[in-house]
Amino acid sequence: MASELDHVFICTATGAPAADQLIQFGLTEGPSNVHPGQGTANRRFFFQNAYLELLWVYAPAEAQAETVRSTCLWDRWAGRESRTCPFGLCFRPTEVDSKPPFATWDYRPQYLPPPLSIGIAKNVEEVAEPFLCHLTFAQRRDSLPASELPPCNHAAGMRQITEIELVTPHKSSHSPELQAVIDLGLATVRTGAEHLMEIGFDGESQRQRADFRPGLPLIFRW
Repeated sequence: MASELDHVFICTATGAPAADQLIQFGLTEGPSNVHPGQGTANRRFFFQNAYLELLWVYAPAEAQAETVRSTCLWDRWAGRESRTCPFGLCFRPTEVDSKPPFATWDYRPQYLPPPLSIGIAKNVEEVAEPFLCHLTFAQRRDSLPASELPPCNHAAGMRQITEIELVTPHKSSHSPELQAVIDLGLATVRTGAEHLMEIGFDGESQRQRADFRPGLPLIFRW
């Protein structure tokens, strides 16, 4: 497989107060980011192979500007409690010069130095589906020099994300881009009553489960 998960995101309320649930559960919070020109910010929790991002819009005018509007991040965030899927799945290559697993277009946000870009899936306007993108410049966090490593050790014990399952209340058929993700085993999608993300850790050998609803549409399995 030429692509693997880099991170997932969940659109949340401003400031992501629900992150405190994850801290109380036993996760160590990592460094946050602000995305100038895009109008978004985040709180993040890192694991050895990928990370979980809680994302919100802090500057609506920036998020709705012409150069950003085509990402549909504003629409996805503004409609997160009703009509849109609040999740994003972001992938990275596992081989040099490997192609994305789905058709993309290049997004060059202000916060990335040239010539870097984000490959956003061409189904981006399908906001009932998860946001999909491919980051050619991303790499596993545990491959970074020790001085650059974000905190990946958690009192709760999670080490690696090994499964992503999304639940959607919408149609059972999928865009070609999302279907490619499913066919490659990068995520599974099933129909249910409401949007929900289930993250499996470390092969789920302990058969344990934690449900963070209603604060977050999120379940951990480990």
